[in-house]
Amino acid sequence: MQDPQQIKSFLKELPDLPGVYRHIDASDTVLYVGKAKNLKKRVSQYYAKTIQSPRVALMMAKVVRTEYTITNSESEALILENNLIKSLHPRYNILFRDDKTYPFLKFSAHEFPQISFYRGATNKPGKYFGPYPNGYAVGQTIEVLQRVFRLRTCNDSVFQNRSRPCMQYQIKRCSAPCTGFITKDEYENDIKNAIDFLDGKAPEVLKNIESKMMMASDIMNYELAAIYRDQIKALGTVMNSQSMEVNPKINCDIIAIEQIEGKVCINLAMVRKGRHLGDKSMFPTQVNANEASTILEAFISSHYLSHEIPSMLVLSHELKDRGVIDIFEEKYHKKVRVVARPNALQKSWLELAIKNAQLALSREINESTKAEKRTLALAETLGYATDPDALNSLSIECFDISHTSGEATQASCVVYQFHDMQSSRYRRYNIHGITEGDDYAAMEQVLTRRYSSFLKEGVDLPDIVLIDGGKGQIGVAKRVFEDLGLDLSKIVGVAKGEGRKVGLETLHFVDGRAPLELGVQSMALMLIASIRDEAHRFAITGMRSRRAKQRNVSRLEDIDGVGPKRRQKLLARFGGFTEVCNASIADLQSVDGISREIAEKIYYALR
Repeated sequence: MQDPQQIKSFLKELPDLPGVYRHIDASDTVLYVGKAKNLKKRVSQYYAKTIQSPRVALMMAKVVRTEYTITNSESEALILENNLIKSLHPRYNILFRDDKTYPFLKFSAHEFPQISFYRGATNKPGKYFGPYPNGYAVGQTIEVLQRVFRLRTCNDSVFQNRSRPCMQYQIKRCSAPCTGFITKDEYENDIKNAIDFLDGKAPEVLKNIESKMMMASDIMNYELAAIYRDQIKALGTVMNSQSMEVNPKINCDIIAIEQIEGKVCINLAMVRKGRHLGDKSMFPTQVNANEASTILEAFISSHYLSHEIPSMLVLSHELKDRGVIDIFEEKYHKKVRVVARPNALQKSWLELAIKNAQLALSREINESTKAEKRTLALAETLGYATDPDALNSLSIECFDISHTSGEATQASCVVYQFHDMQSSRYRRYNIHGITEGDDYAAMEQVLTRRYSSFLKEGVDLPDIVLIDGGKGQIGVAKRVFEDLGLDLSKIVGVAKGEGRKVGLETLHFVDGRAPLELGVQSMALMLIASIRDEAHRFAITGMRSRRAKQRNVSRLEDIDGVGPKRRQKLLARFGGFTEVCNASIADLQSVDGISREIAEKIYYALR
């Protein structure tokens, strides 16, 4: 959109409403997605005569048109912006990897609650603490609760079928409620103390245990008094080793940004109810020359859409615009205090986060340098562009076929881009309607299904489609690409050499290029081998999971009186096969169509 009159007319028509805008180049590629409280004001800034940012000026030189979508609110605009960035991966947007949901510590709803690592929705029965920044932090907390309060971690089916205490009891990590070594009231008291401890009431818990120790000693129950004494000692050790906030009600995220050599690390540390739970380091891509405050705003916009924002944020850099915080205050119905000049304790947390970001980024640079060298080696080997942007965006997809003796055939696809595997974009395809064990037909089906959908949806194809196999598999890929009218140069076949030894692989092409032999020391081969191995790993885990599900379904259907309809009702009622196994006879009988007799059959058949 270079014509001044055309630009003027376009800007005049822009509405004074919230929405999302997209800058698009001559090849119809979306270069940037942004949100705006007022589309007219925000988009007009990009077309101003003087643009302060060289990065924005470079982008706008490529823009031929800008499209926009009106939304009902700025909050809706934020959600749409985030979804478009995730699906389109615009070149000038900062990209964050899709994280799994953060883990929680769960107290089950059992009469003798189990403590466990949990990831998922927290609207199911039980009590949840978190979220924690990583699984290690949950594991550390569980270890503390076991050491101090001796709570069980075994699942309910193990608990119900024990006849004597396990090793956890022997090493004083569990009080063995499974075999009656502790009463229900005593165990409930330990659970209450553990919950109070996690709620930031450690001093009150300590006083409570000290009181019980004195009472046990007064009635000369020295064995019980010794148990309380050990609890006091363990709890005191924990309290001395952890940073405990004066105000146990404080919930805070500490976000530190470190930039080295054009790369960025964001370290997120979490404090919940006064306890520092640990941290997590993340490495966004396509940060280009963005300022720290811009990266910080992009992270906050993306992260807190799916994770509730705490009442305080301690930041390593000031936010230029508080607008995104206002959106989350409205979304979560709470006030959020943003601190960029922290006090003594907050400062110690921030300094720790900055240090962790520096260390993590140094490690990442060392690792990414290796990955970038491998990407460069492959690009040079295949004659691809080798400028930094081209290498960063180079995308590779690799397929693998797996089955069990010809049955339950499944195809898997893994994706490599930004010098790393992109696990959130992996896909599995169940293969139907082919002769058992026909890997060629399976490959033909998965390639056709995947890339025909790409064509329909206007999704860009990968730069390289890696086919692990001999001439037969490569020939199948060629036929599919010809049928769909796709570029044959994208197909790269990897054939194992003599004796199927690693390092003797040959790359084959279907567009007339001669085969390439790669030596053992080839960095291009190292990259190809790692992608191929990841495709195989992903395929195997998928096959095992599918096989396990089929076996579980079969175990239910093998029970006399349980057909497909009753099986479906059982799985729907309890949420899965494991939960059916853990259900009591009374629970099973509560399912529509399950009599007492059938409930007993199911209960004992699954034991």
